[in-house]
Amino acid sequence: MRCPKCHNQDDKVIDSRISRDGGSIRRRRECLGCGTRFTTYEHVEQADLLVLKRNEAREPFDREKLIRSFTKACEKRPVSLETLHGAAEEIATDLAASGQREIPSRLVGLKVMDKLHSIDPVAYVRYASVYREFQDVGEFIHEIASMEHRVPASVVHPELFAPG
Repeated sequence: MRCPKCHNQDDKVIDSRISRDGGSIRRRRECLGCGTRFTTYEHVEQADLLVLKRNEAREPFDREKLIRSFTKACEKRPVSLETLHGAAEEIATDLAASGQREIPSRLVGLKVMDKLHSIDPVAYVRYASVYREFQDVGEFIHEIASMEHRVPASVVHPELFAPG
C-alpha cells in the first residue's frame, strides 16, 4: 500500500480485524518511511456488476462511489467511517448475492436510504432530498413527518430486494 502522506510503499500491518459481516478485513498500517498510520480495507473481488441508471445508461458498480455517498450524507454527523464502510460492504454483498449482473440504480438508492435510516436520521433526510430531488421545503417537512411511520423499503418494495 502507498502511504497517503509520503507515498512510500513500505509499511507494516499493525492490526487486522474482520468486518461485522465477514465480507472484508480492516487493516491498520504504519508507514515505515514517515510513521503515518492509516487504514485499508480488503475484500473479495466480485464479478463485475453494472448499475442501470434512470436514463438507461450502464456503468460499473463502484463501491468507492457508494462510500462517498454515505460519507457526504453523514458529513458532520456522529457516524464512524467504519460504520459507513460496513454499510457499503453489506450493500455490495447483497447486490453481488442477488445473482444479477445489472442492478437498477433505484435499488441501490433504496438500499442506501434503508441503511441511512437506521444509521442516522439527519443523514437519511440529506440523502433522500438529493435522491428524490426535493424541490421545496414542504417536501423536507413531509419526509421528516413520515419518518416516524416509515416502513423499511425492503418491506414496501420486496420485489426490488428479492434475489435473482
